[in-house]
Parts: sequence; structure tokens; C-alpha cells
Amino acid sequence: EMSEMSERSKQNVAHGLAWSYYVGYLKIVLPRMKKSMEEFCRANPNLLACRKTWKLHILVPLSCNVCDDLEKADSNIQYVTDLTETILARAGTKKRVYKHSLYAIRDEENQLWHCAVEYATPLQSLYAMSQDECAAFSREERLEQAKLFYRTLEEILKGSKECADAYRLIAYEDPEEAETHFLSREIVWHLQQEHHEEISMLEGNHLDTPSTTLDSAELNLQISVSDLPQPLRTDSF
Repeated sequence: EMSEMSERSKQNVAHGLAWSYYVGYLKIVLPRMKKSMEEFCRANPNLLACRKTWKLHILVPLSCNVCDDLEKADSNIQYVTDLTETILARAGTKKRVYKHSLYAIRDEENQLWHCAVEYATPLQSLYAMSQDECAAFSREERLEQAKLFYRTLEEILKGSKECADAYRLIAYEDPEEAETHFLSREIVWHLQQEHHEEISMLEGNHLDTPSTTLDSAELNLQISVSDLPQPLRTDSF
């Protein structure tokens, strides 16, 4: 009966995508993120001076509108290079390659900010399902699934020791009217916060700056606490 209820509500879709994304990708690449950044910084000491930005910035558009080319999505985002590859044997594939791209983000004052950034790829699946008659996903259901995906992924990552401080989720709603540099502004805002966090930490202060982007409390999910994923750790924290 519970399985049938879950199928009807489609809540299992977002949960499954979030867990698959974590277990099949993030849990593999995030623990190696700091090492890749360190290797890059030894060769390019001036580009990533702030250690707080040494993480993977994961874009989560609630519209599920994922652009394959970030440079086409926003001209203020320019590809720089790829970080060191991780090569593993995976599910029968020899030497499967995992890699991340480093970008230069230009802000409104023409300053460049550098970071590794990419979309949460499972959102492409949610979007494709909403376009497929077999999946019977409405636009409203897709939005709720995107919110649930973000909330689930956030809870999973919070409970993961391996991935701690190696990622930053950037959830946002696309503007109603087209804005040429909306995406670059969103990313730069987070990079600025990371810079402030590092300065605050070095000075022994605590930063309490209100965010202009979404957090899980603002997603207004119509789900109960029992529907949320449980932490990976069983000890209290």
C-alpha cells in the first residue's frame, strides 16, 4: 500500500534521482575535489587564492532548465580548463573518466572569479520526463520534484562525512523575464559569500549575511518530515 501511494505521488522519482546522483557520482568525485584544486593551484597560484571556493558548485535550477554549454547560457561565464581527471573502473567500463571544468565568472564590476561549476545532471531527466507522455509529468509536478530533489540531496550531503566542505548547492528560480547575466550573478554571489566566510574565519568572526538565493526552508515543499531521507550517520549531531 505504501509503495502504491509513493508511485501515485511520484515522490520516489526525486528521491531515487538524488540518491543515484550521490552514490553514483558525488560520493566518487567530491572526496577528490580538494586534491584536484590543490594540484591546479600549485600551477596557477593566483586564480584560486580563496580556499573556501575549492569545491564543486552545483547548479540546481528549479525549472530543470539545464544548458549543456554554460558559456552560451551566460556570456559572463567563460571556460578556463579542466581539473585533474579521476579515472576508475566502474560497472564494467574500464578507465571511466570523471572530470570537472573550471570557469571564470565576470561580475558587474568586470572582476573575474574562478570556480568549478556544473549543473545537477539528474534535472535533465526530470525535464525529459515532463516532456514524455509515458511519464505523465505536468509542469507543476516537475517543479515539486525539483524541489524535493534539492531537499533530498541537501539532506544526504549534510550527512556525508566524505563530501563535507567539498560542494556548494546553488538552487534558484529562473527569472520570469529573460536576464542576460542572471546565472553569473547567482554564482558570483555565492563566491563572494565564500570569500567573506574565509575572511571571517581568519579574523575569528561569525558571518551572518542574509542570502538572496534559495535555501531549503524557502522551497515550500508539501511533504512531511517522515518523507525526508534519513541521515547517513546514526549518531546524533
